[in-house]
Amino acid sequence: MCGIAGFMADDASAGVHPDDDAAVKRMLDCIAHRGPDAEGIWRAPGVVLGHRRLAIIDLSADGNQPIANEDGAVTAVVNGEIYDFEPIREALAAKGHTLRSRSDSEVVLHLWEDLGEGFVQRIHGMFALALWDARRRVLVLARDRAGKKPLFYRRTRRGLAFASELHALVRAFPGERPSVDLGAVDEYLSLQYVPAPRTVYQGIYKLPAAILAVIAPGESPSPRRYWSRPCGETLGATEDELASELRGLLDGAVRRRMVADVPLGAFLSGGVDSSVIVALMARASTRPVKTFSIGFPDADDSELRYARMVAARYSTDHHELVVAPEMTAVLQGIVEHHGEPFGDSSAVATWYLARMTREHVTVSLSGDASDENFAGYKRYNPARLSSVFDRLPSPARPAVQWVMEQAGRAIHPDVVALARSLDGGDAGRYLALLGHFTAADKQRLYGPAMATVDPGTTQRRFASLLASSRAPDRLRRLLDLDFQTYLTDDINAKVDIAAMSHALEVRCPFLDTAVVEFAARLPSRVQSRWRAKHLLRKAVVDLVPGEILHRSKRGFGLPLKRWMTRDLGPMARDLLLDRTARERGVLAPAAVEALFADLDAGRGGADRLWTLLVLETWFRAFMDGGP
Repeated sequence: MCGIAGFMADDASAGVHPDDDAAVKRMLDCIAHRGPDAEGIWRAPGVVLGHRRLAIIDLSADGNQPIANEDGAVTAVVNGEIYDFEPIREALAAKGHTLRSRSDSEVVLHLWEDLGEGFVQRIHGMFALALWDARRRVLVLARDRAGKKPLFYRRTRRGLAFASELHALVRAFPGERPSVDLGAVDEYLSLQYVPAPRTVYQGIYKLPAAILAVIAPGESPSPRRYWSRPCGETLGATEDELASELRGLLDGAVRRRMVADVPLGAFLSGGVDSSVIVALMARASTRPVKTFSIGFPDADDSELRYARMVAARYSTDHHELVVAPEMTAVLQGIVEHHGEPFGDSSAVATWYLARMTREHVTVSLSGDASDENFAGYKRYNPARLSSVFDRLPSPARPAVQWVMEQAGRAIHPDVVALARSLDGGDAGRYLALLGHFTAADKQRLYGPAMATVDPGTTQRRFASLLASSRAPDRLRRLLDLDFQTYLTDDINAKVDIAAMSHALEVRCPFLDTAVVEFAARLPSRVQSRWRAKHLLRKAVVDLVPGEILHRSKRGFGLPLKRWMTRDLGPMARDLLLDRTARERGVLAPAAVEALFADLDAGRGGADRLWTLLVLETWFRAFMDGGP
């Protein structure tokens, strides 16, 4: 786990300009927290590669990067872990390659020599990498299948720059300030994140997950997808057989992620997913597993009770902390590290969890991605209702929507939102349940600066992704959508920033390629149950206490309403309604004041105001005063 940065000049014959060489060093300084153990910079005509190292495997100097092959023709920087590196090393050595370290990253170089662009299909793990081939004179950028590790790039006046964190690309080139992409702001207000390949800046991009780009000097990247979730023949085994196979796949995924030359532990929330990971770690370990949990004083602390239950069952070395967040400082830190608006409030909890965990270990396993693999979110349930609605005669549909909307007023706002979106297609229905500001909300919210922004971009984006999915049914198409968007750009981004800001590596067994490909081929009869994650629960019934196994899903019990009404209330009002914000013209002051009135009257809105507060904090940190 590390941080990478680099630059390739458009005119290689002229070499790298001193300003661009210095920019690579500035980028490394910006991401120093990702790799406190070593720094390395490699230069060749027209190319600079930089690396900050967090030593995990082969702690010696032999594992430092950038790293080159035997004759120096291929040089690479790698962020992440290659979990199947040991058999690859053996195969490469048998073919005559000389490897000078025990590092997992070194295999990348020699696979490229042997396989060319096919090398990326041979490696499994979490990674973002850059590789320079002096013979072919190409720069290779690649990102892992699930987008666990980030990579950003931009064109500058003299070439192409890339880095592990977005803010590094902004701050390292002070003479080339990017402009805000207001269309990306619109997408952020829908999703609380900016979906790839977009960023909030014009001309700066995320390399999407499962993408490889081979770039010659002076050319623009032409990314190509090298992997997709399989949508072939559905698995035909019995439910018991499928549960047994899943159990074996998870056991292997956990064991592969326990390989490290540094202390290792696990996040333990008290839910099914993290409990499974801890249970399998305990069975594979000869010493007590170190586990970590946090809670908040003004939130329901029952999650800690469940975490203690698992810790006691497996005699873990358990650590927990109840925190009263210093919200102003944490908010600023989250915005600075993400480099663009990121409104998922659970980032606060993850930040504190990572900080505590890093005091004891360097690597932690987590239960992330189970929901995207095994249909764990409540928003998947309406897929069945949508199927029924679509089979109704057209004249009957408005009446059904009206009845649902009236009933929803007494049940839950989500039912009202779903009823109103039933005739909007799967993408519209999805956004009605997951979105934060609807198109109608935005009409009231937007100021004059947003007048030309198209509020339908996100829905069209999602409709296109759903249409391109080869999955055979609606539920699995929605799982594909979440895997390509919410998992990559929200969950994985949140965990990466929170963990790496404290130099902590987080590994996710549920993102193991074998587990992901197995889950993608599960039959609907297994995935489509009102009881979420049915097959997973069946597979681990002997590992997890029944009280946890059968409880409803819940996330971190974040006291967001209290934060917005007390701790952050005065600051939020000052920032969102002062002269600077008004003159920017992005938000209509009257609409913002109405949101505060709703919050004061107990009608909700804390989540929306948090989303706006993060946006305004980003504007002030990166746009108003300059980087």
